Amino acid sequence: MDLEARAHSEHPEELRLWLRLLTCTQLVEKQVRNGLREQFATTLPRFDLMSQLERAPDGLKMNELSRRMMVTGGNVTGITDQLVTEGLVERVDVEGDRRAWRVRLTARGRKQFNDMAQQHEDWIVGAFASLSTKEIAQLHKLLGKVKQHSNTPQSITQEVEP
Repeated sequence: MDLEARAHSEHPEELRLWLRLLTCTQLVEKQVRNGLREQFATTLPRFDLMSQLERAPDGLKMNELSRRMMVTGGNVTGITDQLVTEGLVERVDVEGDRRAWRVRLTARGRKQFNDMAQQHEDWIVGAFASLSTKEIAQLHKLLGKVKQHSNTPQSITQEVEP
């Protein structure tokens, strides 16, 4: 049973919409996770780490990777160790700081990431294949309004008028 199925008709429409958004996100994420595992023998966290490094050709310090991925340093270290062993990323010293290093993609890692990123894009495009271009634009605009409202102080805690 997915999250949306738990909502009842007497629940507010906003709650039912929230559960539908979560359900859709989980379904698409499951497809992406399965695809990464089956086609590339990798995981979504590894893909995410490589994605961050692809955007930073000079590499990133471990604490910056951790911050960007919103995970603990231990998680980043474990994933990085695996990718170093596989020759997909490398650690390079940070000039002036003997305790720190940057992590960056190797040429092999960049090639593999580009292959995965193209397939990832295809999966995401496929997830929205049932929507027209106009519907996609409408949904994007509406979710933008939700995002903007949610970023304002007290947006969630303010009282709703009946």
